Amino acid sequence: MAAEDEAELSLLECRVCFERYGPGGERRPRNLPCGHVLCRGCVGALSGPERRRVECPFCRRACGSAETSDCLPLLQLLEVLGPAGGSVPSALGRSGGGEAAGPGPAGLGFRLSLGGWGSLVNPTGVAACRRSGRLVVAHDGKKRIHVFGPSGTCLQRFGERGDAGNDIKYPLDVTVTSDGHVVVTDGGDRAVKAFDFDGRGVLAVREGFSLPWGLDATPEGEVILTDSEAGALYRLTADFKNGKLKKCQMIRSQLTSPRGVAVSQTLGAVVVIEHLKAQGPNSSSTRVKIFSAEMDLVGQMDSFGLNLVFPSKIYTTAVAFDKEGHVIVTDVCSQAVICLGKPEEFPIFNPLISHGLSYPVGLTYTANNSLVVLDSGDHSIKIYSST
Repeated sequence: MAAEDEAELSLLECRVCFERYGPGGERRPRNLPCGHVLCRGCVGALSGPERRRVECPFCRRACGSAETSDCLPLLQLLEVLGPAGGSVPSALGRSGGGEAAGPGPAGLGFRLSLGGWGSLVNPTGVAACRRSGRLVVAHDGKKRIHVFGPSGTCLQRFGERGDAGNDIKYPLDVTVTSDGHVVVTDGGDRAVKAFDFDGRGVLAVREGFSLPWGLDATPEGEVILTDSEAGALYRLTADFKNGKLKKCQMIRSQLTSPRGVAVSQTLGAVVVIEHLKAQGPNSSSTRVKIFSAEMDLVGQMDSFGLNLVFPSKIYTTAVAFDKEGHVIVTDVCSQAVICLGKPEEFPIFNPLISHGLSYPVGLTYTANNSLVVLDSGDHSIKIYSST
């Protein structure tokens, strides 16, 4: 068996029953607290008739059945592959054994890797505190928020998995406000939750959201938020210090499954990633939309249009602005990070990172303009700096 076939087997098939994962039913991939992934059917079989306790067949760590959760990165990969279930190499834009296309520009070098298997469990969102340099990651561990210091040391873990008001059931994204509060979207109870850096819950907002997903903080301390199921974009204004919501305003509607969002810290422009429904085998795609600070549409391009301009299909999962106002996206097809240019020149094609990534799902920039990539493929944070 070729090396890429073995990688595909271990990624897309349950390592207990060797059945291929699927988006629903008994084959839906589930996380165990230890970080290993099994299908729902095997979780049920291992938990016995009463379905109370599960012992991981690989590391023997025991957990309750209620402590398992959907494996979001694998579900996203299955979405990319489409209903026909293409192969991983083709979905990632590779031929057998090929390299990702094109080297990145000189001057951006890998500096540091944080987390890894066992420290982070299927991470979904990353954010940087511009005042302190701390990095905040949302993941599927027992404590859902993991805070790293500028040197890479773990400073804090908080956000318990559970059903209490300030517990986090299913984190989707995270941001840090200018006054130093950590804000998380929780798909489990369709809420937006805010914490201070000591882990104290200060506010939980449930304003009739259908599925709050992506979020980013503005320089003024507001939060721009996508609602994937409602197809809407919100501006949330709050006094986080005193735990008071001031305003939750819909600023854009009629979007198609919006998820990732980013706000330019200099221009106030907003970029949103829409996830378009598949119209046939392997046809899932994404669309990047850019709005001005006044929420006028400046430009847009979907995967099909980008494929006409660029050398390979682009399926974006995360977006950020650098300090010069360039739109930066992750592309899981080529396992790359790509610059699409400033809003007025969108789209251009400038690969920034074209190797060393497995499944990039998150992006942010630190105050010193270091690029931070969240790679759920190996459960890590990778930091790149200008050299």
